Amino acid sequence: MTGLEMLSVALAGVLAGGINVVVGSGTLVSFPVLLAVGYPPVIANISNGLGLVPGSVSGAIGYRRELADQWPRVLRLGVGSLLGGITGAVLLLVLPPEAFEMIVPVLIVVAIVLVVLQPKLAKRLAARRSGARVDVGPVLLFAAFGTGVYGGYFGAAQGVLLLAFMGVLLDESLQRLNGVKNVLAALVNLVSGLVFVLVADVAWEAVGLLAAGSIVGGMIGAKIGRKLSPTVLRAVIVLVGLAALGQLLF
Repeated sequence: MTGLEMLSVALAGVLAGGINVVVGSGTLVSFPVLLAVGYPPVIANISNGLGLVPGSVSGAIGYRRELADQWPRVLRLGVGSLLGGITGAVLLLVLPPEAFEMIVPVLIVVAIVLVVLQPKLAKRLAARRSGARVDVGPVLLFAAFGTGVYGGYFGAAQGVLLLAFMGVLLDESLQRLNGVKNVLAALVNLVSGLVFVLVADVAWEAVGLLAAGSIVGGMIGAKIGRKLSPTVLRAVIVLVGLAALGQLLF
């Protein structure tokens, strides 16, 4: 990579790390940048997932107050997320690259739609928070597993999916659920990344640049996330997602 390309990847890591903590879908920022600098889609996806793990960890640390009394819940949901992340990573490895290149545009479209619909999802979730508190059950565990499969395979909008499922099934504030989401997303990215390290090619230069950027972005996102305009963030994600579609399709 040239110096400009390295800077672009690091800045993409900052943006992706911050967006992942605040909204989710940071992959829609960093993944197309890796494509633009010349990495093949599968290697870009693997390296992207690994590079964003530190950002998720720093974001989870930033939400430590919201997580203080939720660790039993995180541990139970984490089992589903870990198993799902491994499954998604294996699917990515066993399916041919051509299948990945056909599936990813569809996943990006789905992620963009989820991001656009997020305000309506948030209103629905807020309306459900007036009932009795429900703990983790089989349905939510299966939802954690399913989003883990998706996250291990690609990951864009994994956070939005997690917030949607948890918000429907748990009587909690979105900020507390966001803290849980950050931990579960970090677990999925970590376990799938470990699978990839063992058996697949990894662009370590890109991983290092994304990791450094995402740590900074995760800290920034956790600190000022509640003050950022969701509308602006959604607009950026949608635009970058459309750019990723263009990169993959044309």
